[in-house]
Amino acid sequence: MAPKNGHPARPVRMVIADVDGTLVTQEKVLTKRAAEGVLRLREAKIQFSVTSGRPPRGMAMLIDPLKLNHPLAAFNGGVLIQPDLTTVVNQNFLPAGVPEKVIEAIENHGLDVWVYTDTEWCVRDANAAHVAREQWTVKFAPTVVKTFAGLLGRVAKIVGVSDDHDRVAKCEKDVQQAGGAHISAARSQPYYLDVTHPRANKGEVVIAISKLLNIPVEEIATIGDMPNDVLMFEKSGTSIAMGNASPEVQASATYVTSTNEEEGFAKAIEQFVLRGRAAKV
Repeated sequence: MAPKNGHPARPVRMVIADVDGTLVTQEKVLTKRAAEGVLRLREAKIQFSVTSGRPPRGMAMLIDPLKLNHPLAAFNGGVLIQPDLTTVVNQNFLPAGVPEKVIEAIENHGLDVWVYTDTEWCVRDANAAHVAREQWTVKFAPTVVKTFAGLLGRVAKIVGVSDDHDRVAKCEKDVQQAGGAHISAARSQPYYLDVTHPRANKGEVVIAISKLLNIPVEEIATIGDMPNDVLMFEKSGTSIAMGNASPEVQASATYVTSTNEEEGFAKAIEQFVLRGRAAKV
């Protein structure tokens, strides 16, 4: 299948994968086959890294099983950090004055608000929707605060949360319009709206890692499932959408694999990255 993003077909030297909905199952499990897929990449001299809306600590459980040795892109690229989780390669905080406006816009749509600084995850209600699930996912608890005042000088990400998916979609459009060039707003899940610095998006992750590792973007493959992954699809030479992605996201990718419940990540590595190497799907 010919690439849809205008890049010429080139051999893949690097794979950048989204985490939730892509690399792990719905229950946040890294399967044996997925881990073996990353090992096979390494054996084929193909580099690998991950990007996620998660904070750095929220990706810690992947580092040892996957033997990650390149910078991880947390907060959709808001923080680029080495696998030791202490050495920051690059970070992009929301500009001064912007967090207040974003929070107001999200609240106008009736969504809950979470604020991530470079070191903390702050919420106002520990019992609000998805807080417990997020804590289980990232493996650390939020800091409960009465107000976000005093925390807005080092904001890596603001999240709007609601189980009304249509409301989240409408909020995305309105927040992006309100923030303009000062923010990037995209859904990382149907119930999460992630708002970050405009350079903290997954398209910029591809460019940053390309420069760091001296690998042309045309030789990078990306794989993901959500609208915020389309930005990295557009920047990479090969893009793979998960089977659980929406039709719009799938239409933006070079290839489509199975769902994350059907070993879609591993199958994508085997079929679309390691093709020609006797891979069996």
